[in-house]
Amino acid sequence: MMVTNTNNLDSESSHNFTYDRTAEVKAFDDTKLGVKGLLDSGVTNIPRMFHHEKLNMHEISKEDSKLCVPIIDLQDIETNSSLRAQVVDKIRSACQKWGFFQVINHGVGVEVLNEMICGIRRFHEQDAEVRKTFYSRDNNKKVRYFSNVNPFRGKGANWRDTISFFLTPDPPNPEEIPIVCRDIVIEYSKKVRTLGDTIFELFSEALGLNPSYLKELESSNGQFLLGHYYPACPEPELTLGTSKHTDSDFMTVLLEDHMGGLQVLHENQWVDVHPVHGSLIVNIGDFLQLITNGRFVSVYHRVLARNTGPRISIASFFINTSTRGTSKVVGPIKELLSEENPPIYRDTTIREVMAHYFDEKGLDENIPLQPFRL
Repeated sequence: MMVTNTNNLDSESSHNFTYDRTAEVKAFDDTKLGVKGLLDSGVTNIPRMFHHEKLNMHEISKEDSKLCVPIIDLQDIETNSSLRAQVVDKIRSACQKWGFFQVINHGVGVEVLNEMICGIRRFHEQDAEVRKTFYSRDNNKKVRYFSNVNPFRGKGANWRDTISFFLTPDPPNPEEIPIVCRDIVIEYSKKVRTLGDTIFELFSEALGLNPSYLKELESSNGQFLLGHYYPACPEPELTLGTSKHTDSDFMTVLLEDHMGGLQVLHENQWVDVHPVHGSLIVNIGDFLQLITNGRFVSVYHRVLARNTGPRISIASFFINTSTRGTSKVVGPIKELLSEENPPIYRDTTIREVMAHYFDEKGLDENIPLQPFRL
């Protein structure tokens, strides 16, 4: 097949043959088996479509780095006002300085977290012929399996497969969710939705607003879940599991296994996010940076490819995913503006920001919110 034929292209042979990236991507996509299918076929060299020419592995953070993404304990914040005030302060600092933090004692049981990781792994490791029946490029499908959002765009595909679920405000029928992960996807998504409401309350308080302020924004009432599978990579120095990017939502809640590989760009260096068993990772999205007028920051992050695996992660994105909601106007919250703090972003729509996020340049060349600055 085309992927196999171009698999062994190297710098020397590329002078003798014309490389047709579109043909290679199409051949890969037509298998409907993703990166897992490539690995199962026995490849020892990754196809050229996955090569990241600008990848500088020396950017990777040093092992002795003292920098660490903040870990925040949510224990008893509903019943202890002084503890809650301390947590609000920590969240405010994390959102301003890091754009990322981990939460523990967040109310989602470890057994639910573990089963969710296992459920997503079961889907990606089930019989290939069953798995490929879910493969689709139709963005209107509420449940679909794919590899890379759009591998035809950008300069380097990511070494990762994904199953996606549009969950609220218009959830799929349970029968649409693969049976190998159906029950846990439904249970986990509900619990993360509840946690998301709590975190939006804490964000509101950290901004000096009414606790219900952000929850009441229609634009953040959607939940979109991605179950990622990162197989072991034969040549991890040539590619990435996920390219450098910011999230285009309001907030993301991430569950990951013990494998590691997630990095956050902080103070111009890549910092490893070390997995903490039982924790969930929270990060600010572009929309929250926009409506907070830059008080909360949406920062670059990426996932390294590794020669061990698989790595499993589940990202829950909070943003309005309905067609109606994409035309909603969003802009800096008026209560946060003053003569000393004038707006730095113009009013825009969810649709316009999403179009910028998924434009032809690809994730790793996008500058978040640049077109919306005043």
